[in-house]
Amino acid sequence: MGESAPAITIDPMRLKDIAGVLKIEKASFTIPWSKQAFYSELLENDRAYYLVAKAGDQVLGYIGIWLVADEGHITNVAVHPDYRHRGIGRRLMLAIEELARARRVKRLTLEVRVSNTIAQNLYKQLNFVSAGIRPRYYRDNDEDAVIMWKDLTIDNEFSYPGK
Repeated sequence: MGESAPAITIDPMRLKDIAGVLKIEKASFTIPWSKQAFYSELLENDRAYYLVAKAGDQVLGYIGIWLVADEGHITNVAVHPDYRHRGIGRRLMLAIEELARARRVKRLTLEVRVSNTIAQNLYKQLNFVSAGIRPRYYRDNDEDAVIMWKDLTIDNEFSYPGK
């Protein structure tokens, strides 16, 4: 009988996870965050919370959020290219929303590349709405970002007709 694949868990990011997170950063972004940036977020930023999706000890994806007053700004979310389209990004988004709700956050926001329609569609499925454009937001190619918001005070897990 063969071994089954380890279950995917979502846990708080630890310093030991940073090496795996950096591999995903480099595979996902043209200007990846540095090791020092993640160390700073985990050790020095008391408004930052990061989660990792793991199978055993392998980091498959991660998400970060800054909580300021009653708002949460999702700073980054990425899944290793070999594990995309398996629902890991959705699970990370739902987990960070649960963390935010537990801390009485009322609204979530994020920016996403105009060209990243796959991510935009996921966020829309999770009831985020487009609220404008940040021109030339991305430094690597001056691409615009779509600003998206989600109001946690009126939302639930179900999609509303017309959204």
